[in-house]
Amino acid sequence: MENTFHAEILTPDGKVFEGEVIGAQVPGSDGSFEMKFNHAPITSMLEIGQVRLQTSDGTPLYFAVSGGFVEMSDNRMSVLSEACEKAEEIDVERAERAKERAVEELMKRKEKPKELQLALKRAENRLEVYKRNGA
Repeated sequence: MENTFHAEILTPDGKVFEGEVIGAQVPGSDGSFEMKFNHAPITSMLEIGQVRLQTSDGTPLYFAVSGGFVEMSDNRMSVLSEACEKAEEIDVERAERAKERAVEELMKRKEKPKELQLALKRAENRLEVYKRNGA
């Protein structure tokens, strides 16, 4: 298809998405950025955040990612993430429980371990992506 590129999102559990898109917005480590057809080659770290894909028919798809990497080269984009969920498939109750656990543990401690802070950020991201795009 004209002005589209191949995109895939991969996790250790398998492929979350594969298809032709006309655009992708990802949460880069230096800020969100967008890629389109014929984008210059790039490899970037991803932060916890939202990936938005616009499919070849114009439909937007939203995903919550837990960080990772993105690579774009020769009109092929790959997102590699430890965890990724499509917005409408997010288990809200599970995300709320994860958030509550992280908050409780953080309140108990004087020192705030990075892994608890990241767990809280991942849970909040999942809830926000669902609230904005999955409901």
